[in-house]
Amino acid sequence: SFTLCKQTMSLPHKPPGELKSNFFRPRLEKEKVVIIMGATGTGKSRLSIDLATRFPAEIINSDGTRHNDQEDPEEERCGVPHHLLGEISPYTDFTITDFVDMASHAMDSVLSGGRVPIIAGGWNSYIEALVDDEDFYAYQNSERVDKMVEMGMVDEVRTFFDANANYAVGIRKAIGVPEFDRYFRAEPYLDKQQRGKLLQEAIQEIKRNTCKLACRQLEKIHRLRNKKNWKIHMVDATEVFGRRGKDADEAWEKLVAGHSTEIVAEFLYNFSSQKSDPGH
Repeated sequence: SFTLCKQTMSLPHKPPGELKSNFFRPRLEKEKVVIIMGATGTGKSRLSIDLATRFPAEIINSDGTRHNDQEDPEEERCGVPHHLLGEISPYTDFTITDFVDMASHAMDSVLSGGRVPIIAGGWNSYIEALVDDEDFYAYQNSERVDKMVEMGMVDEVRTFFDANANYAVGIRKAIGVPEFDRYFRAEPYLDKQQRGKLLQEAIQEIKRNTCKLACRQLEKIHRLRNKKNWKIHMVDATEVFGRRGKDADEAWEKLVAGHSTEIVAEFLYNFSSQKSDPGH
């Protein structure tokens, strides 16, 4: 599931496909921020880009594992300006305080340009700290790990391997790095079969840790809603991940992007109040 926009509102009665990018031209009544939260692997980055191409918006990354992502392809950003992405050294311990300071500056910059900040990522503690500081009031699909491995995850992580590394600092503490430690240490001394077995053990450990992380993330979101009374919309993307190709894209537009677009439109432009007037 996704969560976004800390404000309760009824949705406008329009089919998801009707809301086009040129539909949103009203002036914002006041400064507003859209927040996308959710468990790892649920498509937060994709949704943030979809929304940012439909609204005058820029994205602020709140996923600590991507603050030092130097390999994020420009074409995947669809021309949307991103903040706090690839700006931090992978060997730096990027604290919550660091995030709040940099994200606050980024928000001010985006808002001063008359645009909407979309804060997206899986590090919910970062988002909670930012929200509290500014005083404005998820399940992993294991196939995602396999896809990351197919795309060269092992070789990428190998570049960070250091037998004397501190796995409590920087990118090395992210899931997908410390799990490979035993494999990289033993790799030069094993035959192909042994290496394959140890590699699979590392991959399975990543999947277990990722599932645990997703559960913690969802627990955190529920706590924010139930204990701190954040008003949160839930968008379920489960069906999307069960499809492939065109069917998956159509399900994404209908169940996630289109639905989220309506929610954000109403949040930003108060369409609900307009619809209550029979003359509109």
